[in-house]
Amino acid sequence: MKFKTIRSKLIVFLLLATIIPISTTMLVSYYYTSESLKQRIADENMNLLFQGAHNLSALLDNLNRASSNIYTIQTLIQGGYNDMYSESRVYDALRYMTTVVPDVFQVYLYENKNNKATLVTLHTPSRNYNIDVYPALETNEQLLPTHLSHTYGLTSLTANHTPRHVFTFQNQIQKIPSTEVIGYLAIDVDIKAVTNIVHNLYNPGAEKFYIIDHHNQLIYSDDAEQYEQPFAASWYNEGVLASEQMQNYFEADNSLFVYQKIKNNLTDWTLVKEIPISYLTKEAKKAATINMLLLAISLITIIIATIIISIRITSPVRQLTRYMSLIQSGQLNVAIPSVKQHDEISDVINRFREMMNTINNLVLREYQLELSSKNNQLKAMQAQINPHFLNNTLQIIGTLALEQNNTRIYKLLSSLAKMMQYSMHNNNKVVTLNDELDHVKAYLELQKERYENLFSVHFNIDEALLPKPVPKLILQPIVENYFKHGFERNKDNQQLMIQVSALPANMICIKISNNGLPIAPEKLQALHQKLEHTAINLLDQADHDRDEHSINSSIGLNNVLTRLKLLYDNKATLEISNQSDNNGTVVMITFPAQVKLERE
Repeated sequence: MKFKTIRSKLIVFLLLATIIPISTTMLVSYYYTSESLKQRIADENMNLLFQGAHNLSALLDNLNRASSNIYTIQTLIQGGYNDMYSESRVYDALRYMTTVVPDVFQVYLYENKNNKATLVTLHTPSRNYNIDVYPALETNEQLLPTHLSHTYGLTSLTANHTPRHVFTFQNQIQKIPSTEVIGYLAIDVDIKAVTNIVHNLYNPGAEKFYIIDHHNQLIYSDDAEQYEQPFAASWYNEGVLASEQMQNYFEADNSLFVYQKIKNNLTDWTLVKEIPISYLTKEAKKAATINMLLLAISLITIIIATIIISIRITSPVRQLTRYMSLIQSGQLNVAIPSVKQHDEISDVINRFREMMNTINNLVLREYQLELSSKNNQLKAMQAQINPHFLNNTLQIIGTLALEQNNTRIYKLLSSLAKMMQYSMHNNNKVVTLNDELDHVKAYLELQKERYENLFSVHFNIDEALLPKPVPKLILQPIVENYFKHGFERNKDNQQLMIQVSALPANMICIKISNNGLPIAPEKLQALHQKLEHTAINLLDQADHDRDEHSINSSIGLNNVLTRLKLLYDNKATLEISNQSDNNGTVVMITFPAQVKLERE
């Protein structure tokens, strides 16, 4: 399609006028949707983290209130206890702490008076005397980060202790109202207490969640291997620690980070939720994919509509150009149909049609008279050599042969008459397969007389194909080629086989084989190369050293191949090869079962 034509310009303009706005709208819509989605998800997650922070604060408040229950036995811790009643009261107080807060793993009490340590693990108390206080309890930290549980130096429990990840709430027990430390209390809470809260705040597997204390130690993480190690990430240092806001969000490392800080008298924690951008925009990408599919469908519809519209607009102009070209070549009697549409182009065509009608009436009348006179003269000359005369003469001779009781001569004359009558109808380009085979049989009847029945003919025909249309005179030249190049007078049992069969895809195959002389290999190869590149001079490369016949035979096969190529638009093939036993040749023709050209 040349860009200079109106049709091409119109198509390009309409496509650009639709594709560019639609594509731009989709891109802007996708960008706006993605940004709006980020903002909406960030706002939703900040509210979610705020609620999560509230729930965690409530958990820690419950721990703090539960730990204050230790002051109900302050006098026992202050003065020491050795009797069973006192020990039972201490155990009840510690056991109460394990029941008030869910997922408390163990409670540890140390009193300084008698250096007595009590550990209640899963409601099973254990006591030990005269041991040093566990070093971690002497720090001022009220919440210790997540770590593996231990027995606080009670070596007798180590063998039966199954470690688990816990965070520790600890208090120094003071002699109220003074600040004298009379003991230490530590409550180990299973990390499941935090997990049960934060699992409602994010989607495990797709998102990540962190709880980090003010010492950059992890309270919670999806990866348990990160516990008891300093948390180090550039996005945390730059986006969270560097900010003084209690709640915010930011983008880094292809992820959206939302954080919420918890700062009170009990703790200083930061909740961070990491959402990958790919997960966040998954729905937006799905919507974009659907939009792209809709765009593709729209574009196909637009392209089809554009082509149809442009063709409807420009086809009359192109048709008018073709009329002008035909008239310019001398065909002044071109039939220009009237256009019933009411537009400018239709007016031009109708005016041109009226102009040509006027010209034909004034100029072409004498031209047609002169042409008619010349045609009459030509027909008169052709009538002088009309082949009907020869055909009638042959019938007279055949009748005379019958009168003389010479049926063989009559049969040969009848075969020759059939061939002449078949050839006389030159206007028929297409005949039935049955007619073409009858013509070949008449030719073979004459050849049997010529060669004294030194060969036999076998037909294998699919009768369902007999009514099928085939090009006229495609078999006789190939059969004739056998007698010119492959027939051996001194050889017995010479055979000629003609097979017609149907192929898939509505194709017909005609195979003509013989057991005569083969084609020399080097000349067969040259012939194949010739067939691959051209449809002429097919037999020049396979003359079998018979130069006296090469010209005539080449013309016959060239005519067959050329007409097949023309009639079937290069969908027909003609192949020549030697038999597998190198005894004779095979010519195979394939062509469609339908011929586009109608019989004239």
